[in-house]
Amino acid sequence: MTSDTTGLPVLVIGAGPIGLAAAAHLLERGLEPLVLEAGPSAATAVRAWAHVRLFSPWAEVVDPAAEKLLAPTGWARPDGAAYPTGGDWVAQYLQPLADALGGRVRYDSRVTGVARAGRDRIVDADRERQPFTVHVEHADGREERLPVRAVVDASGTWATPNPLGADGLPALGERAAADRISYRVPDLRDPAVRARHAGRRTAVVGSGASAFTALAALAELAQDAPGTHAVWVLRRGLTGSTYGGGSADQLPARGALGLAAAAAVENGHATALTGFRTAAVERSTDGTLTLVSEDGTRAEELDEVLVLTGLRPDLSFLTELRLALDDRLQAPVALAPLIDPNQHSCGTVYPHGAGELAHPEQDVHLVGMKSYGRAPTFLALTGYEQVRSVAAALAGDHEAAARVELTLPETGVCGGAGLYDEPVGEQSDGCCGTPAVPQLITLNVRTPGGTC
Repeated sequence: MTSDTTGLPVLVIGAGPIGLAAAAHLLERGLEPLVLEAGPSAATAVRAWAHVRLFSPWAEVVDPAAEKLLAPTGWARPDGAAYPTGGDWVAQYLQPLADALGGRVRYDSRVTGVARAGRDRIVDADRERQPFTVHVEHADGREERLPVRAVVDASGTWATPNPLGADGLPALGERAAADRISYRVPDLRDPAVRARHAGRRTAVVGSGASAFTALAALAELAQDAPGTHAVWVLRRGLTGSTYGGGSADQLPARGALGLAAAAAVENGHATALTGFRTAAVERSTDGTLTLVSEDGTRAEELDEVLVLTGLRPDLSFLTELRLALDDRLQAPVALAPLIDPNQHSCGTVYPHGAGELAHPEQDVHLVGMKSYGRAPTFLALTGYEQVRSVAAALAGDHEAAARVELTLPETGVCGGAGLYDEPVGEQSDGCCGTPAVPQLITLNVRTPGGTC
């Protein structure tokens, strides 16, 4: 830090799990945080998936510095072995933590731009001596500009889900069919949402934990609502690793998700459509949708489509900062090799901190889900270790910043994105040693010139 920024707060963007933990660590280090949250309350994104159960237990989703901040308020730590839902996480931890931070957290405050005061990204002269200037838009339309000494961007990726198109762009017709397409795990406790899927055919596009959760939920619905069926759309082929780590996963609840997805298929509540890379969405005269793949294969008579193909970072408000991001993952260049799903299909993502998260722009760090760019393997524990290290670095304790204080469980998931281009019949079972899975069949799929 330089004398020019003395007395200014450290900006934390986002009042989610990692942003709030960052604020707690900054306070512990004697630095003053300013948390700006675009939503009306803490953990706006988590509230949007309040019905989904975490696959990490309470012991792994409570940050140590946050717990110290909460202790004087009479906060009671939940049972460490229990698995909270997103709603539990908010009510029993995240909102109390935001309340403990008090006026340091400001809601309805969307960051629209960050830059060096008086310097665009081109200017070198005296750059690092300048504070950052932050442009903020409030819910009532009022705009504000604030000076800060450092930037910790924990805004996540929730607001920018990946589109349906396999090339990373919206499929043709995707926007026009927006009334039938969702990018979230459905909350089937909601009568309106339940009615959209009960007794109907839903395409579930994706191969991660969110897709597993949706498949399991639709299979449960099918027991009460005959005719409910899921078409599981996969860009790759099926292998023993398709369902993740199963009983071998060191996060048992995550492994159970994959097993639940396998059970949905085995029990006939879902069928799999493999090697399908969506290029277009067509609406039929009866209102149903058809997905068309790049090779012309068609998946017809779909009532709803759930696109659960991951998330991506919003970098639009950081364009005047000098960031070093990997050209594939959009993650910091030093972190990207550790999390690249093209290379790391199994095993542990190594703990990391301020060193791997550094950018050419001094005192700027992307943390949490946003630091992973488009990689899918983030855990809350990872983010807590990140912000512990970043807070230490901003306080000048570089020894603590470089120290690793976390051991992560194995991911239990094989088959990164790099396998998408292998022929469907030539993929191996990978390295995870997962249980054998049932033989899957493809139904209600039409190819050019014929039907099945």
